[in-house]
Amino acid sequence: MSNEVLQEKSFADAIRIVKLYQFLCSDKKEFILSKQLLRSGTAVGAMVRQAAFGESKTDFIHKLAIAQKEMNETIYWLELMLATNYLSQNQFDNINTDAIEIIKLITASIKTAKSSINKN
Repeated sequence: MSNEVLQEKSFADAIRIVKLYQFLCSDKKEFILSKQLLRSGTAVGAMVRQAAFGESKTDFIHKLAIAQKEMNETIYWLELMLATNYLSQNQFDNINTDAIEIIKLITASIKTAKSSINKN
């Protein structure tokens, strides 16, 4: 998998997070949890972009590890919003599926990068 695919998917996910944030603020009048979701959800794509220009393989891995943590946090906020009825099950399933896919892609990229370091 190329880093380009991960960049595209994480950017598309950030757009969905921004739109979800807008919905939560306008329709649900929820401003605190949604802000946390916005921060972590948009940080993923930013860290993936930074990783692409990492100064070394180690820096690349470090940036992706931060993106992985941010996506994990994003999933937490989504789960919390489902549990507190700010999201319907359908809304949650839709966005959570993408989040799980992205975290798997990030994890695979980290493993690949680490194995290439270990080979050298």
